Amino acid sequence: MAEKKRKKSKKTDLPEWAVPLWEDLGKPDFSEFEDIRSGPLLERRTGLRRDDFVEILLDSRGLPDGMDNWMRGRLMGTNKQSIELLTPDGSYHYITRRNIVDVILVAHMRAAYIDDLELLDYEREDMKRRNSLHEEVEKRTEGGDDSHVWG
Repeated sequence: MAEKKRKKSKKTDLPEWAVPLWEDLGKPDFSEFEDIRSGPLLERRTGLRRDDFVEILLDSRGLPDGMDNWMRGRLMGTNKQSIELLTPDGSYHYITRRNIVDVILVAHMRAAYIDDLELLDYEREDMKRRNSLHEEVEKRTEGGDDSHVWG
């Protein structure tokens, strides 16, 4: 597949569309987040990560006439059905995986998941917050409407 020629910024190794997104992240030194594709298995680090800059090729059959089939931006999240992308113009897109033909990694902006202490701390705190919310909801509804419980 012939890759589309990207215009690079003179001050970074990023394409011009990615520079404003990189600046919004505080201009991190992304050279330390390169993939490690060979060597001992425990030391390898590959795959897409939160905050990665990506270019996504969409199946043109699922797009309106005249729409560009390339989307570029910062990967905000993924789930079974879609990919969440923040584009340079500030728009937030949910792209169905069914329409994605190819994803090209431009640059990692974070360490690999297992090495990303900030992300692991965030997830631990988020789990605590969710647990306390669930407990609060249970306290409010306890015994009020148990008709849905069997037995």
